[in-house]
Amino acid sequence: MATTTRRARTADTALTTAETAFALLTCEPAPLSFDARPVPGMPDKTMPLDQLRKMLLFERYDSDTVNALWRQLALHAREWGPAWVVGAIGVALPALTHLAAKISRGRPRHAEDVDSEVLAGFLQALRTADLDTPRLWLRLCWAAWRAGVAVIKDRDTEELPLDLSNGSRSPRMPYGHPDLLLGRAAAAGLISGEAAELISATRFGDSLIEQLAAERGVTASSLRMRRRRAERAVAAAVIRGDLTGPVLTTGRREPALAA
Repeated sequence: MATTTRRARTADTALTTAETAFALLTCEPAPLSFDARPVPGMPDKTMPLDQLRKMLLFERYDSDTVNALWRQLALHAREWGPAWVVGAIGVALPALTHLAAKISRGRPRHAEDVDSEVLAGFLQALRTADLDTPRLWLRLCWAAWRAGVAVIKDRDTEELPLDLSNGSRSPRMPYGHPDLLLGRAAAAGLISGEAAELISATRFGDSLIEQLAAERGVTASSLRMRRRRAERAVAAAVIRGDLTGPVLTTGRREPALAA
């Protein structure tokens, strides 16, 4: 008696549907093609969009080339009709899929909604982003990321978690929003106020570290290094318990008042 092997089927989501549409758009005999000749740093030829995507995945291009490329793709999507919207999304799909997977990791019941919102956020930015300001590709990805993360934030507060215990319990120390923790670390002299603002703006806010670096006249890598040092200082202080009580500006915890 013959046995039948069933392959696991991945549920259709907005991103997998977009991938299917992109595959149809770029198949022979007439794949949608991109003229790369006007883009400095790209090959001097016209190529199918799936070939362009592979090049971006496996070859390194500088940020000016990537942003010029995406400026051209965004213009095509805005001016040349729906096929180019699908084409631009298809070129971005490896990055969008990676972002969506990272957001929904450990939250499988939100994965489909995250996929939808990541795609919607990217599409909205593709249609409306200012094409003349720097870091276009990063801004498109950042819009997709924010849209996907909003799903988790919204859904996680819609209902009580299933494993919530019946009794009340004290929150884990230190209490409060991360910004309060950073403020306490700065007040204690563990990190500078500027470092606290940098962590808050890039980790919990909407600021891109590349934009802040450009504004401050430094490289993004040096700014990341500053942030990393400050974060390590805060993490070490949390482990030691230095930020769990009232903090003096001398860098020592203020002793708790007697009951």
